[in-house]
Amino acid sequence: MSKAAPYLLFATLALAAAGGALDGCAAKSKPAPPPPTVTVATPLQQTLVDWDDYTGQFVAVDSVDIRPRVSGYLQSVGFKDGDLVRKGQVLFVIDPRPYQALYDQARGALAHAQAALTNAQTEATRGAALLAAKAISQQAYDQLVATQRQAAADLLSAQASVRTAALNLGFTRVTAPLTGMVSDRRVAPGNLVTADTTVLTNIVNLDPIRFEFTGSEALFLKYKRGAGGLNRTQAPVQIKLQDEPTYRWNGRLDFVDNAIETGSGAIRGRAVVDNPQHFLTPGMFGHMRLMGSQAYAAMLVPDRALTTDLSRQVVYVVAPDGVVGERVVVEGPLYDGLRVIRSGLKPTDRVIVDGVQRAKPGQKVTARAGRIQVEPSAPSGPDAGYIAPLPSSATPPDQILAH
Repeated sequence: MSKAAPYLLFATLALAAAGGALDGCAAKSKPAPPPPTVTVATPLQQTLVDWDDYTGQFVAVDSVDIRPRVSGYLQSVGFKDGDLVRKGQVLFVIDPRPYQALYDQARGALAHAQAALTNAQTEATRGAALLAAKAISQQAYDQLVATQRQAAADLLSAQASVRTAALNLGFTRVTAPLTGMVSDRRVAPGNLVTADTTVLTNIVNLDPIRFEFTGSEALFLKYKRGAGGLNRTQAPVQIKLQDEPTYRWNGRLDFVDNAIETGSGAIRGRAVVDNPQHFLTPGMFGHMRLMGSQAYAAMLVPDRALTTDLSRQVVYVVAPDGVVGERVVVEGPLYDGLRVIRSGLKPTDRVIVDGVQRAKPGQKVTARAGRIQVEPSAPSGPDAGYIAPLPSSATPPDQILAH
């Protein structure tokens, strides 16, 4: 080893020690990062009503297959396919001539029976006088009385035959039993139709129209325990069609079945909807929501303000001193982009609505005041539309449940 080597080693160690000391001083002098900035707001408060959603189908209140009451050859049709027909309007005419002849024949038989009864009454009156004068025997008089009674029975039978013939003659004119929309004619004039067998057409009434749906046993129990109106008639409902973004059709519940189907565990329900323009047609599908709760004061926060902590839903709040805390909440459905909080929050809590990912419980943050407001254009989740403000035209839920 040369004589300069120890001096070089000492110089290297001295420089390394000096560098470490300088790094330590720099670390001690570096300032701490500022608290993260978050946006806070108190929960939005609104009076809301929960609605439960169902899928169903429109059906006619009445649907009647038109069949002839008598057999014969179809003579004419009195409507156009798809017409709106009135009750009592003549729809079909069956050749009435054979039934007119039978009616005339029955009337002739009635006249004969009336003449026979008149003659029998005269004979019985004369026989009574002769019996009093002992001019005829009791047996002869009894025979005259029996003849009178038989003539009276024959008259009753003839009268019934006339009424039957008159009915059959009237049945040759097939009329609409109700006001509604008629289908197409199933039989052309000139064809033979058979009484009570041949279907000539069909009529459905469209105003009002029914909406049939099924509900789960769980929802039925919820309503039975007083949370809504499924087991109460006149509860308001709202319906939208498949191509409609909003619930524009209003109706009322009018029927709930008396038993739950054992196979599906569901129960049938039915609502009635006014349909003066006949826009709604039997067979259409729709989405219906039924009032599922009484009106209540709800607190709403943006859905992004909620975080999941294991199996719990929590929101972060900021105390007056700037320290982040957490609240375990019970969430409800979405309403216009905001999440309903059923419990766990206070109206005065300052909820972190923006910057949640930068906040941690127990740490300080810089709170910037914000405001929660309804976001009609916000994307809706799978349960959107299940909740809405109480419509001004609807019966208040407390009155419904009091029925």
